[in-house]
Amino acid sequence: MMTNATADDVQGEIASLLPRLRRFARSLTRNVHDADDVVQVAVERALTRLGQRRPDMRLDGWMFKIVRNAWIDEIRFRKRRDEVFLAGDTRSAEAAGGLDDALSIRSAMARLPEEQRLAVSLVLVEGLSYQEAADVLDVPIGTLTSRLARGRQALQAALQA
Repeated sequence: MMTNATADDVQGEIASLLPRLRRFARSLTRNVHDADDVVQVAVERALTRLGQRRPDMRLDGWMFKIVRNAWIDEIRFRKRRDEVFLAGDTRSAEAAGGLDDALSIRSAMARLPEEQRLAVSLVLVEGLSYQEAADVLDVPIGTLTSRLARGRQALQAALQA
């Protein structure tokens, strides 16, 4: 059982992760509003399940995994209800340097297959180690490195075109 001081510390750490969680969720969902909803669900789940966190897993990796699982749950829910997903929202590229560059990068990322997009997002954008990213995605590390290599090649080709 966690002490209040420890729980308060973890809550503060989760709060400091919010920008990274939102960025990952946007990459995952391709929609600003869906991303915000998924992050909110993930934070609620994390705060109610602090005792389930493995001591050997970094907090950011644990949170990224919760965000991913929350999105999977949402997709399943939508499929059951036969809802149509909204197209990605390009208005959130505001803080990435030049707007044109940010839109080009975002567009190139959006065209990647999901497994490559998530690998690139976790390793290159969020800075997780290969092993941590593989754990978040529930894949072997070799699969992650393969997806990452293909994603890098595709991004490079798209941005040079």
